[in-house]
Formats: sequence, structure tokens, C-alpha cells
Amino acid sequence: MELRICHLYPDLLNLYGDRGNITTLVHRARWRGITASLIEARLGDRIDSRASDLYFIGGGEDRQQRLASPDLCRVKGGALRDAAASGAAVLAVCGGYQLLGHYYRPSDGPDLEGLGLLDLHTVHPGPGARRLIGNIVIRERTEGVRLVGFENHGGRTHLGPHAEALGTVESGFGNNGEDRSEGAVTGTVYGTYLHGPLLPKNPWLADVLIAHALRRRNTGVDLAPLPDVEEHLAAEAAAQRR
Repeated sequence: MELRICHLYPDLLNLYGDRGNITTLVHRARWRGITASLIEARLGDRIDSRASDLYFIGGGEDRQQRLASPDLCRVKGGALRDAAASGAAVLAVCGGYQLLGHYYRPSDGPDLEGLGLLDLHTVHPGPGARRLIGNIVIRERTEGVRLVGFENHGGRTHLGPHAEALGTVESGFGNNGEDRSEGAVTGTVYGTYLHGPLLPKNPWLADVLIAHALRRRNTGVDLAPLPDVEEHLAAEAAAQRR
């Protein structure tokens, strides 16, 4: 088996060590004897919906999102929609998460068009609004697994009826600081505000994404367990800081 990863905008959307998510995916595959390959797609680069099975978009500030939005929707959007529809895994963090919704309305300037892979929209309340920042702990919606990370966003994200939250906030702010929801999931598409980076401290979620990706081309995928001692210690330390 081969884990084929596509990192979108690695030089543009990469806040708080988001590239560490790619490192985690590659290593967790190789530790199991699974080949891992990586393609990087920057502004202007077209992507092939069949070339990769796991797509990652990191976080960025409004300036970077303004650059990425038209490229994501008009250059890469069709292929990314086709990939997700055929079972590819997609993970987007913070700014990338906002761009997978219908739109992001910043504190100034026009709305930024989103890809619509997740049924949500994000609105910044405006100048002077409190940023939602700090360590965060959530409880994942399906297995009850604890996920930890760091959030720092001004936008408030609201889910529509066709998206489910990734989890429920136990400590922190989450999507909007009001309804205790955090992140969004539709099929094999995942979005979240958890940085830090996300996957080194949350190996369960990394393996969920790897399994989704491998099942696109393979049957009978069953990932062998890994010890994850250091990973769980890191997660516990992050939770205690919160």
C-alpha cells in the first residue's frame, strides 16, 4: 500500500507548525511498512484528483487567505471536490478550515469565497472583537476520544445542517465560543481550529485520516497499532496546560 499525500499551499498556509501534520502522517505510515509519498501544490499549481488520497491545508492570516481563496476555488477546487467525493481524506486547519466552508467574512474587505466542501460559514465580528485564543481540549463526537491543540482565530464559524462538529469543547472556545462545537466533519472531509500542530499530539485522528486515504484504493485496511507513548505524554501535557 502507498499513502499518497498532497500538501496544499505549504509556503503560504503554515501557522503554528502545521507542516508537522505532514511529518506525522508520513512517519506513522512508514512505521507500519506503508510507503508514503508527498506532492506539494502551491499557488497556480493544478492538482490531479486521482494522484493523491489525503489532502492537507494549513492555517494562515487574512492576507494569506485572500491569496489562497481564488486559487483554491478556481484552480484546484474541481479536482479537490472530485477527490473528496470518491473517498479521499481532506484535513484543513484554521484558515484552511474556513476556506472549506461557503465563505469567510473578514473584519474588513469583501467576503472570501470558500470551496463549500463543508456546510459552514465564518464571520469576523469586526475590529476590537475578542480573539479566541489558547489551548483547547475537545471530546470527539463518534468515539469520545480526547483531542488537544491550540486555537487562535478571530472568525466565528457556524455549522449548517449538513455538517457535524468534530467534537464538543471541554475547555477552550471552539468554532464560535458560544455553542461548544469545534471543527466540522462531512464524510472524509475534516476541518478544525486545532493547531500546534494537531496530529503529533492526536495520533488517533492521524490514523483515522490514514485509514480513510488507504481505503480509497485498497480493501481490508487494518492499521497495526503503534506504542504512542510520547504522543500521549505530549497530549497530556497540552491538556494540563489548558
